[in-house]
Parts: sequence; C-alpha cells; structure tokens
Amino acid sequence: MMKMAFIWLESPIGPLTVRADEKGITAVSFGKTDEEGMPEPRHPLLLRAASELEAYFAKKRTRFDVPVSVSGTPFQMAVWEALKKIPYGETCSYKDIAEAVGNPKAVRAVGQANRKNPVPILIPCHRVIGKDKSLTGYAGSRIDQKAFLLHLEGAII
Repeated sequence: MMKMAFIWLESPIGPLTVRADEKGITAVSFGKTDEEGMPEPRHPLLLRAASELEAYFAKKRTRFDVPVSVSGTPFQMAVWEALKKIPYGETCSYKDIAEAVGNPKAVRAVGQANRKNPVPILIPCHRVIGKDKSLTGYAGSRIDQKAFLLHLEGAII
C-alpha cells in the first residue's frame, strides 16, 4: 500500500492542503482539511509542489512540472488531459473541452469532470468558463478563487 503524505500551505486564496503518494501529487484541496497523521514538510514531491505553487502565486511560474498521480474514469482522465493544454492566461469554454475530447455534446459531463478534478490549479480547471464568458462553478465552489486565479494569470481584468 502506498504511503500518503500531506502538507498545509498558505496562499493568496487561503490555505491549501496538498497530498501526495510516491508517484505524484494526488490532491490539492481548498482549506486546511483534517488529515490523519502529521504533515510531512520534507516529502520531496510536496516540497516541489509547494515551491511551484509559491512561484505561481508570485507570477514567476506559468506551468507546473511536479508529477500528479490522479485516477478517474477514462472520460475524466481525457478531460483533465485537455485542461492541461489550456495555456496560462487563456480561457476556453466547457463546449471547447467537450469538442477537444471528441464528444461535443458532453458539455455537462465536462463540467462534472472539471468539478471532480482532484488537483485544481495544477490541472487548471479554473481556465474553463461559460461560453458567455461567465465564471461558472469551480472545484472549490468559490467563484472568487477562480476569479483570483484568472486575474493573476491576466486572463480577466
């Protein structure tokens, strides 16, 4: 069984809980979530994630290189891969992602997959907005966090 590790980070959008196994980052959660055990601030992947997130929030990093270790349905995995391709500072619609994964009618399913993204920010689900340019739901269900991230990247003013 793989050992899970976690840390809590402070960020401009509030505390984040970051979890990892031996292969990569498994979750980024908004808030300081209750975890079993003690934080492991020396875990190499968590140190790397913390460093990359800090640089991102300081506008010194536009992409993440820390490996992620996520699992989902084949459709969710396809959506998450498509999300990784949205350039920093740009947005696209749920319909754009549905088309990118070869299922143009699956707009709502894309929204559900987006909502279940276990590593928001690292897999940039915040870059998906409504086709009318509205800031629709976000993984953390806090539109203000989504707006902050898009503003940080220069995608919205």
